[in-house]
Amino acid sequence: MTRDVFMTEFERIYAPVTVISDREDKKVLRYRHRTLGRDILLKLLPEDVPICRFLCGIKHENLPQIYDMIDVGDGFAVLEEFVPGMNIGDVLETGVYSYKGARKVLMQVCRALSVLHDNGFVHRDIKPDNVIISDDGNVKLVDFDASRSYSVEKNTDTQVLGTIGYAPPEQYGISQSDPRSDIYAVGVLLNVMVTGKHPSLRLANGRAGRIVSRCTQINPDQRFTDVKKLMKAM
Repeated sequence: MTRDVFMTEFERIYAPVTVISDREDKKVLRYRHRTLGRDILLKLLPEDVPICRFLCGIKHENLPQIYDMIDVGDGFAVLEEFVPGMNIGDVLETGVYSYKGARKVLMQVCRALSVLHDNGFVHRDIKPDNVIISDDGNVKLVDFDASRSYSVEKNTDTQVLGTIGYAPPEQYGISQSDPRSDIYAVGVLLNVMVTGKHPSLRLANGRAGRIVSRCTQINPDQRFTDVKKLMKAM
């Protein structure tokens, strides 16, 4: 099936709502079912994305559901759940979280990460904009553009991706990213949520600060070894 044929068939069922991203390497569009009124995200990607294929078979309360992934000749069309709500960045514009409030959100982020890590994937771009608090109060970890599978046989990542300030040193070509890379980013996010600042500028007080310090160690071996241990510490 070509992209043009796919889009013709797709738009018979769904009407365009808005363009979310229009990069050359990635287009994200919001559509609405013409009869049911239900919104969906259409992502047009240049290549196969293994994590999207994996998520096609997963239904988890803290991950967006991937309904389908279709080969459209010059790339792939991903049909993904649209999650109405606001992201952590939106919330931080009105003030910081209490530690209790941040913990409630990040425990759900860690549950999502546990699914990814247990199946050989790392997210690699955990940041305020990629954690959505849905209208019904549920937390969803979204945006898997930077995600990759990891292997004990590799020494470094093949592509440098992530967000400056949240990505750990190993994501810049020093070594291979693995689940501890996501743990680093969760630590930074915790600090930002409770202080409004990166931990290098201001470290959170008390338990939060101790957790952040452990998560953001330069040496991955000195961080929490998995998200289950991080959840226990929180």
